[in-house]
Amino acid sequence: MAAVCQPRRALVEIPAPQPKIPAPMRRSYQEILSARLAPCPLARRRIAPSNIKSMQQLNLPADEAWHKRVEEQCSEHHTPLSKQQLVLLIKSLISVEQRQESRNMASGMKFLQEDLQQKKTNIYRSIPYSRFGSNRDAHCYRKAYPHLLAFKVSCEEWGQVLLRNQEWDAVLQHALMAWRYTSELPQWDTVNHNAVKEQCYSVLAAQCLTALQHYQPEPSRGQELLRRLKIAQLHSHSIVPCVKELQRILERADNSDAK
Repeated sequence: MAAVCQPRRALVEIPAPQPKIPAPMRRSYQEILSARLAPCPLARRRIAPSNIKSMQQLNLPADEAWHKRVEEQCSEHHTPLSKQQLVLLIKSLISVEQRQESRNMASGMKFLQEDLQQKKTNIYRSIPYSRFGSNRDAHCYRKAYPHLLAFKVSCEEWGQVLLRNQEWDAVLQHALMAWRYTSELPQWDTVNHNAVKEQCYSVLAAQCLTALQHYQPEPSRGQELLRRLKIAQLHSHSIVPCVKELQRILERADNSDAK
């Protein structure tokens, strides 16, 4: 019996060829690329010389721009400043400098927070979770131990840098921030394995106490620090000397105000 042959069907239909583009309308690849990279003429017309000058001033620090404006005004008027104008000028310069320092301190604290967050993330990433037993046992602790040491070194080193610079309020802010991250570290099944965590608490408490011995905060700031220190006391009693020292500072300030 002869085999029945079925006609084969094409899997993909081939489209009809497109008409060729005439020679005068063709453009080379180089022409297309240069046309895309060319600046827009409208944008060129919008940029005026005065705008260029203001854009250059935006790249200057705040104090340099302020000094430049003061010099321009003085050169225009050629008149000496009065006593009231001089006082206003000095106050303005001080406020500009304080805003610059606050921005630098805020950026520095943000960097330290990101560093601690990254160290804590590395600790939890090193712990194997695909296990039948506990993920807080000795095996998981050995995996996370190098990252725990890195977290401890970060708490020590950055606190020492701030202490050497005598930035007492920044020391307290960093210590309380690092204290919160320390409280979020894993709690291991073996008691001895939690020694690194307790060492972090001790280091941060010592930095706090050193800062409080050289720093007398304002009453509002002192009350805020006292509230945060009492919250930190719930995680570890190493902070108790700092709480007592700050209470003495606030009581001494209240007695001096009463007199």
